[in-house]
Amino acid sequence: MRENCCQGLPSPGEAIPAMEGSEPGRGGMRRFTWEEIGQRSGRGPAPQERWLVIDRKVYDISHFCRRHPGGSRVISHYAGQDATDPFIAFHLDKALVRKYMSPLLIGELAPDQPSFEPSKNKKLVEDFRELRATVEKMGLLQPNHAFFFLYLCHILVLDVAAWLIIWYFGASLVPFLFSAVLLGTVQAQAGWLQHDFGHLSVFSKSRWNHWVHKFVIGHLKGAPASWWNHLHFQHHAKPNCFRKDPDVNMHPLFFALGKTLSVELGVQKKKFMPYNHQHKYFFIIGPPALVPLYFQWYIFYFVVQRKQWVDLAWMMSFYIRFFLTYLPFLGVKGTLGLHLLVRFIESNWFVWVTQMNHIPMHIDYDKNVDWFSTQLQATCNVHQSFFNDWFSGHLNFQIEHHLFPTMPRHNYWKVAPLVKSLCAKHGIEYQCKPLLTAFADIVHSLKDSGELWLDAYLHK
Repeated sequence: MRENCCQGLPSPGEAIPAMEGSEPGRGGMRRFTWEEIGQRSGRGPAPQERWLVIDRKVYDISHFCRRHPGGSRVISHYAGQDATDPFIAFHLDKALVRKYMSPLLIGELAPDQPSFEPSKNKKLVEDFRELRATVEKMGLLQPNHAFFFLYLCHILVLDVAAWLIIWYFGASLVPFLFSAVLLGTVQAQAGWLQHDFGHLSVFSKSRWNHWVHKFVIGHLKGAPASWWNHLHFQHHAKPNCFRKDPDVNMHPLFFALGKTLSVELGVQKKKFMPYNHQHKYFFIIGPPALVPLYFQWYIFYFVVQRKQWVDLAWMMSFYIRFFLTYLPFLGVKGTLGLHLLVRFIESNWFVWVTQMNHIPMHIDYDKNVDWFSTQLQATCNVHQSFFNDWFSGHLNFQIEHHLFPTMPRHNYWKVAPLVKSLCAKHGIEYQCKPLLTAFADIVHSLKDSGELWLDAYLHK
């Protein structure tokens, strides 16, 4: 649900087709109930229709979702629901996007209908929106460009240092391994930096963020921006929601995740893997293998299948640069070996950091709860320190990042006390733990859910 210069949006003056059903209100604007809207989720009685609500306005996205600049799935995940908070969270120029959304407008909520689903916590929704307004007034959504410039510089310095080591000391084992560690660090840190640009956190114009995002993820990492956008914004829209968050798609083929889903899998007598041992084989098919054995190859299929030729060109610029840089010193086998080792280091770093905030948390089907609760039940934090901030790309503040995805990361620590206060007011747990504890909790949660699956599989 992001703007991209409004590409793919209908023209502001395009005619709105007449609707059947609810009676028109004043000015000819049709009025709807939440029951009617809930039926337009792309499933149920009217599977071809998808409606959503933003600021009490009802929009028909049935056809537009396929042209949505942020992808069809991320906007469809809110079909039949109120999407006000994610709309505000994901877009920079909201007035511009609303202007181009006007042809999709089909009506508004009836006067007797609440502004969001009756099942949601009214006071919590209002308090979070007040917090959002406070954040904007405090200027916490404004980036410090010097921070990101220096961050990019430190990545480039490490990249050059890795090559200088091979150039000066030669291709013997110790320089080779030291260079690989530096390049693995470059890949991990460039991953956090592309994340900033992908979330539109650096520049005030979406277009500028998109341009630099393609450079960082494409030329510095060899991955496509379109692939990252397709997956990551779904994750943010519905974190840890099975069949909506692609980050939990490893369930049930490889892992049984979450208490509810694991028991369900056991009751259904499904066994794709020996889940009661998943906390052990996680160390084999998880951190070491995700990037070099899956992502590394799937991204090429993704860009070719979707004809993302610009992304492919950026990716190829990375591989051309890498091989031209190291081939004269290491030869073909040595260069391929270095690349594989770098991906191995990157993969371990990436998986442990990204999963420590989510796998131990609540995983279930989408229950359509409010934005604040959706993010808090799916995320946790890791203690702040200079090392933790650097090592995780400030994703140790995962709660704040999920609540305010366009917030520059250097401001997470400033908003954290306000988020904690809101959690305390509403009796919501705000989890924050040491780094190593967070790593261990991944394994513990996999062990627990595996045991729940086994018990249900054998006895229910």
